[in-house]
Amino acid sequence: MPSLLLRLSALLLAASAAVHANPVPDPALREAFLAHASEKYGLSAGEVEGWLAQSAYRQSIVNAMARPAERVKSWAEYRPIFISDKRIRDGQAFLDKHREALARVEADTGVPAELIVAIIGVETSYGGNTGSYKVLDALYTLGFFYPVSGDAGQVAREEARGRFFRDELAQVMLLAKEENLDLAALKGSYAGAMGYGQFMPSSYRAYARDGDGDGRRDLFGNLDDVFASIANYFVAHGWQAGEPVVALARADEGAAPFEAEGLEARYSLAELGEKGYRPAEAADHGLNATLVTLEGSSGTEHWLGFRNFYAITRYNRSPMYAMAVHQLSREIAGGNGVAAAP
Repeated sequence: MPSLLLRLSALLLAASAAVHANPVPDPALREAFLAHASEKYGLSAGEVEGWLAQSAYRQSIVNAMARPAERVKSWAEYRPIFISDKRIRDGQAFLDKHREALARVEADTGVPAELIVAIIGVETSYGGNTGSYKVLDALYTLGFFYPVSGDAGQVAREEARGRFFRDELAQVMLLAKEENLDLAALKGSYAGAMGYGQFMPSSYRAYARDGDGDGRRDLFGNLDDVFASIANYFVAHGWQAGEPVVALARADEGAAPFEAEGLEARYSLAELGEKGYRPAEAADHGLNATLVTLEGSSGTEHWLGFRNFYAITRYNRSPMYAMAVHQLSREIAGGNGVAAAP
């Protein structure tokens, strides 16, 4: 009898653990998702239910998303992460290997080949790390079980994030139909970003391009498609062929600290000059800019960020990300394989 009781207790504990490991989505949320997928994307309940049945809750994804925010790095700390000798040399090798395909895309779009390569280098180390999470599991987990902090001030944001990931889940289901992808086999980041350029499903559907005319948009293994898609993303977000990305600026003695409103290039250079910030190198005074201030290894740096800088921030909203991508692209294009001082 004692052994029977022990076995029963073990079974109950296992069942309890299984319930905890595989929580069920809130029924109302699930029904709302089915309706959303049908009304917005034309997916049938049967299709969606079939994919949901293949989705699994992953505690590791919740843990990754709920991880406490790190201390915000300074530019002096952030820059070496992405602009290293190895990343520059690997980028130059990648550019050399695919120069012909990249040149075609640059000629068609005006987006420099080295910028496309830098994005791939920063996002996935030139395709070496595109993510190991099942995209279906990532979006299912974050859509239905987005981590809740318990902070009343974060409720609206957390609910909005859950809605965002549920919409991305519906979009990846539609994407799989549109591109004839094996949805259950797709791998990406813990947030559901995919391929060489780490496109979310909504961005994949909106901006991916068929670069080689084979009738498909493959951002996982077809580099012609990858290059064309990254370039198209920039064009769609305002990239201007031939215009600069940034120019070094200097602050007048006694210039008051100035924090620009957002990242959009909304100020004329004359307006910035009136605030005490002027180009420290040749610059087109007919262009608008924003002021970007970074704490570098040699002190405070001021930069004028033009429309093309803003376009890079549409890929990732961080000004340090945009600056890292830009500076990496310049090193790839003309450097000697050694990370130069900023």
